[in-house]
Amino acid sequence: MEAKKDKAWREPMVWLVFGLPALVVVAGISTLVIAIKHRDGGEVTDQVQRTAQIQQTDLGPDARAGAMGLRVLLRERDGRIEVLPVAGNFPHGQSLRLVAEHPTDRMQDRVLVLQPQASTQGWLSKDAFETARLHAWKFTLTPGNEAWRLRGRMPKEQSAIVLLPALMPE
Repeated sequence: MEAKKDKAWREPMVWLVFGLPALVVVAGISTLVIAIKHRDGGEVTDQVQRTAQIQQTDLGPDARAGAMGLRVLLRERDGRIEVLPVAGNFPHGQSLRLVAEHPTDRMQDRVLVLQPQASTQGWLSKDAFETARLHAWKFTLTPGNEAWRLRGRMPKEQSAIVLLPALMPE
């Protein structure tokens, strides 16, 4: 009787019947765990209009920033955010609004007001941003009237990025 049991496990067809479905279940669970841990948060936070199942957003601020040739360097300095102009003609007397989007949890999104700094010709946040860089952030920079918009993504390993318009002039 025991010899028949040993013979069944030596049969390759038994391994195919039980092994392949088990392997598919393990691979599916692994894929789900990876997807949950490393999701990018591809939600659109812009104001959108839906027309016949097509989602549309206003790209006017991006086009204006591209036409003006605006570029800024965004960096962390002592836990605060500093923005320095790289290219374009910025109005230096006004404050700027910086939206920091968390990659997975919308409850952790931040809106920072950046005040102009005469010494650097840039802007600096009043409030601390983050003490430890635990994940990547998506940034959107606009003036108070939202006439133009610059965007960028800072991976968690970096402390500075260049914010660019989403649309570049042709």
